[in-house]
Amino acid sequence: YGLVGSEMCIRDRFTVGALMVLFGAAVYITGWEVAPYVYTIGATMVALAQINSPSKSSRANVKRLRRQQIFGALLLVLTGAFMFFTHGNEWIVCLTVAAILELYTAIRIPQEEAKE
Repeated sequence: YGLVGSEMCIRDRFTVGALMVLFGAAVYITGWEVAPYVYTIGATMVALAQINSPSKSSRANVKRLRRQQIFGALLLVLTGAFMFFTHGNEWIVCLTVAAILELYTAIRIPQEEAKE
């Protein structure tokens, strides 16, 4: 991989956080009372990993995509708040928007960085 220590830590934090998000969202539907905690901790780990990951590009397009990626990560955390404080389906809408932003930026950022 060729990653230095801090990059490995960010990648590991992202991986563990993503698994916690997936597990927490899937189990929340069952009504398990710990699920929002698992989800929110995982979403926070994903958000911190994305905020702390360095950008390899100085291009305006990549910077814009990084802002969108971080916004998507913050929406993941907001989804956790919806899980705690509302009892409707608002969290599903928020999670869907966050997932679309995360997926879009995960595809587009490497494409833009490859143009350099």
